[in-house]
Amino acid sequence: MEIKIVNKSSHPLPHYGTVASAGVDLRANISAPITLKPLERTLVKTGLFIELPIGYEAQVRPRSGLAYKNGITVLNTPGTIDADYRGEIGVILVNLSNKDFIIENGERVAQMVIAKHEQAEWSLVEELSDTERGAGGFGSTGKH
Repeated sequence: MEIKIVNKSSHPLPHYGTVASAGVDLRANISAPITLKPLERTLVKTGLFIELPIGYEAQVRPRSGLAYKNGITVLNTPGTIDADYRGEIGVILVNLSNKDFIIENGERVAQMVIAKHEQAEWSLVEELSDTERGAGGFGSTGKH
């Protein structure tokens, strides 16, 4: 699949790390380091603009290493970039650790996965069919 991209950052285009990678890393495109204090959030610009085909979305997700080692995650994960959005890709990061975290220009701050999706056609009915589970949720299927 080909996706049109405008790169206004000073960094190379996103690329897949391996032949089996699902996502590409997104890099911070900032003029000065950002200090993210504990429980603070910020919008990190990437300098990237994309044109997705209709029927696809880009999902912005946390990087596991940043989350595990530093408590840094994407606040609205997964963030959705719709096919008709033409603005700059931004990443909402939050610091869930108890230490300041410094974001440097070029730092890999998130990953982006391209996913196919469908739009549903809603059919209004008076009731839904029965299932074994029924309305049970939030742990109703048990621990094991």
